[in-house]
Amino acid sequence: MRHERLYIVAYDIAEPKRWRRVFQLMKGYGEWVQLSVFQCRLSDQRHAELLQLLEGTISSQDDRLLVIDVGPADEVTPRFRTIGAPFDVMERGPIVV
Repeated sequence: MRHERLYIVAYDIAEPKRWRRVFQLMKGYGEWVQLSVFQCRLSDQRHAELLQLLEGTISSQDDRLLVIDVGPADEVTPRFRTIGAPFDVMERGPIVV
């Protein structure tokens, strides 16, 4: 079994065209939670790959990107409170490359 960690990725991208590129990129690595927020189950290799791709896509002067390491994906029990529609923690599933 692969060692995967759960990450929450949130971003604020200043330019709409660049925002769309980041959004499309993130869809390949995680599950869309809400506007500019994704949750991702990633191995160390996929995590490094994602960070490298994001660094090449965003503007380091104009954009902000936050990656929160929640912990080991199969062991962590995230605690959060939602108001409105429920939030489900991402389950392990097939990875489409």
